[in-house]
Amino acid sequence: MRWGQFGVYGAASLALGFLTIPILALVLRGVQEQAWVGVPLDVLPPAVGLSFATTGASLLLTLAFGTPLAYVLARSRFRAKRFVNALVELPIVLPPAVAGLALLITFGRRGVIGGVLDDAGITIVFTTAAVVLAQCFVAAPLYIRAAQVGFMSVPKEIEDAARVDGADGLMLFRLITLPLARRAIAAGLVLSWARALGEFGATLLFAGSLQGRTQTMPLLIYNIIERDIDAAIWTGLILIGLALLALAASQWLSPRERDDSLSYGML
Repeated sequence: MRWGQFGVYGAASLALGFLTIPILALVLRGVQEQAWVGVPLDVLPPAVGLSFATTGASLLLTLAFGTPLAYVLARSRFRAKRFVNALVELPIVLPPAVAGLALLITFGRRGVIGGVLDDAGITIVFTTAAVVLAQCFVAAPLYIRAAQVGFMSVPKEIEDAARVDGADGLMLFRLITLPLARRAIAAGLVLSWARALGEFGATLLFAGSLQGRTQTMPLLIYNIIERDIDAAIWTGLILIGLALLALAASQWLSPRERDDSLSYGML
């Protein structure tokens, strides 16, 4: 083996170890100490149930409002399109504390929108609705980007042929465009759900951590890690398992890639 190959594979091994060893260590710790024994059942089930309920609601909102936005961004041409795309995807890289602060300023009682809602007797901050909005804010861009790519991958010739046959507007979208982009849309939904399930920082700042009301599984880990490490480990293992399932589903739904044709001769 040449020294260049040795260096590449050595660096790759270090990167792989850095990314996988902490996860394996957590799993091993949970199995060795049987972390599931003695887990307080008064806090774990409510957090699990709330996580599934809020992520389900955020997924429906993302699907309902994110799909039209993805379609418009995929099919429309306008001068500020790149800037709009950047704004839509900004929450992906935005620091969680900044995301939570932005939501608080927007939907708080004295916020841009929250003030109007407060006058109408509607409070969002520190409620379950705040959890759903925080999850949507940080996770929806993943779905919008995937759906946008899916819509852009639909051959224009197929849509033109459907128009010739009389399909137009909503019928064209429902019968032609949406089915052809369904795999990308489904993959985006799975990734968005996984991101929403693991949301922590924005939720903590915007919704708080009230047991049975706003305390999701990531917030439960944060609250109990000092007094009950076993419960924190067990909750973490549940999140790891769900994340692995989501990633596996997303990869299965994504367009197939050539396995060997992308290999580089230098390796």
